[in-house]
Amino acid sequence: MKAFYAEEQKRHDPRAFLSSGAAQPNPEKPERIERLLVGALSAGCTIERPRDHGLGPAAAVHTPEYLDFLEHIYARWQRIEGASAEVIPNIHPIARNGSYPASAVGQAGYHMADTACPISGETWQSALWSAWSAVEAAEAVISGAPAAYALCRPPGHHAFADVAGGFCFINNSAVAAQVLRKQAARVAILDVDLHHGNGTQGIFYARPDVLTVSLHADPVRFYPFFWGHADERGEGPGLGYNFNLPLPRKSADAAFLEALEVAFQRIRAFSPDALVVALGLDAFEGDPFGGLSVTTPGFSR
Repeated sequence: MKAFYAEEQKRHDPRAFLSSGAAQPNPEKPERIERLLVGALSAGCTIERPRDHGLGPAAAVHTPEYLDFLEHIYARWQRIEGASAEVIPNIHPIARNGSYPASAVGQAGYHMADTACPISGETWQSALWSAWSAVEAAEAVISGAPAAYALCRPPGHHAFADVAGGFCFINNSAVAAQVLRKQAARVAILDVDLHHGNGTQGIFYARPDVLTVSLHADPVRFYPFFWGHADERGEGPGLGYNFNLPLPRKSADAAFLEALEVAFQRIRAFSPDALVVALGLDAFEGDPFGGLSVTTPGFSR
């Protein structure tokens, strides 16, 4: 199977994030992609470098203001006297009232959902190349490959159309799904990450052509807290095309695989022409966030 990855994806190297109000070393480090690359090679994948696809694929699922923010905010932030080394917001709108702030500090709060997605001078290019890896994988499938692997880092499923969050900037799964829509009338996204893919849900929440299905730790007591509940089913034309399967904390193989079969049933009923799998592996029992307890044999199944 072809796998797509660019060295530029390693340049984003965030220093810290806030966890329960305390600064902690940021776990979204370049070493993560190095380990996944070793795994892809050992699984027999052939690694190919993606092409530069410009802003088009990201602009198909993100707003112009947001992409402009991601590209330019770091340089603007550095001109603020006394500002932090990385862009980290200190204020967020409780509700948006239609006004858009002109200041860098205000825009950081507007476009960043939390303090877990610091932006450095390398973030923009790393996020772009990650998205371009997703584009290449989708185009490989369009060209006839039965499957392809996009080794995406930074990750993407917490990124909304105009908001970053949870280590995510450009929504790679959404980018891939939108590329697949050039040929596929119906696309399904299956997200098996420990955390709910709230950004992916938000992007497609009112659309009936892309089914979003997510297995994750119950957000009643787990990030992202405000999305991922079972009663979130879509809206307008998209009502019924969002399907959440929240699992109790520490759920192990049996519960996870049972929920996965329910997800498969919903996807089969949708009868998609293409499938995107957001393959987060932090449901693993040894993951430091400790949300779920899926074993290595469980993942193999």
